[in-house]
Amino acid sequence: MPLKIACQMDPIERIDIRGDSTFALLLEAQRRGHELFYFTPQNLTLRQGNLLATGHGLTVTDTAGDFHRLGEQRTEDLAGQDVVLLRQDPPFDMAYITNTHLLQHVHPRTLVVNDPAEVRNAPEKLFVLEFGDLMPPTMVTRSASDIAAFRRDYKDIIIKPLYGNGGAGVFKITSGDTNLASLIEMFQTCFREPFMVQEFRPEVRLGDKRIILVDGVFAGAINRVPADGETRSNMHVGGRPEPTVLTRREAEICERLGPELKKRGLIFVGIDVIGDFLTEINVTSPTGIRQVKAFGGNDIAAMIWDAIEGRRLG
Repeated sequence: MPLKIACQMDPIERIDIRGDSTFALLLEAQRRGHELFYFTPQNLTLRQGNLLATGHGLTVTDTAGDFHRLGEQRTEDLAGQDVVLLRQDPPFDMAYITNTHLLQHVHPRTLVVNDPAEVRNAPEKLFVLEFGDLMPPTMVTRSASDIAAFRRDYKDIIIKPLYGNGGAGVFKITSGDTNLASLIEMFQTCFREPFMVQEFRPEVRLGDKRIILVDGVFAGAINRVPADGETRSNMHVGGRPEPTVLTRREAEICERLGPELKKRGLIFVGIDVIGDFLTEINVTSPTGIRQVKAFGGNDIAAMIWDAIEGRRLG
């Protein structure tokens, strides 16, 4: 039975379809005969209890440079859709948080993936702190003296914005680096929130593994290796994807997280693991499913739609 699918995402003309997970989800939905409607977050309106989105019917094709066709602009009441894909990228700011509140007006009657209330309650760098025993030594603070003490304890450290994404603003500070005070001053000027400080794990040179869970169950993984001269492994900044297998430790991490993710209605989640340590739980707009398939792994887009259809049609 075809479903009516609305996708809230960033402007579609800007995406790189070769590695875009949202595009993979749209392709699979279309293959299954579902009807696609596309809109951007700025075109969402709550009017007298009705959540309206202005956007376009959408057709997609896996052809670089000519990958989408838009229908005439129209406004849809999202209560009349079967599923809304919440897929715009962070930053996880007040605009993002406001959108999760708006989407709650139709969920779960219209299934929002991932659950908007749980997305709001699980920002990547804060939700992960509920599993502190799986993480490297970590601190969330604005205190320069606390950060200096942390560096004395752990020597080389990572400092990053609490609500950043894609590796933006991530700094490695070594034990002898004299720029620490200046960096803290810059962070205190740029961000009102505390920021995250972690022990630097040298295993990152071997890769930062992105592991994908669907409805709380392991679905696939890729390893992301930093470019020469880089600490960050994010593919946005030149990280190289490569095939990988799950280690025993990583399987244990998935088993720990899985039940909680399923309970929260977080169908599509990407976690990041460096060496034996969990570093982030990504629930806003996870990526990596096209890379997993390209290396011969599972068709995770199909697995996600199986889970969604199980809720809507089962």
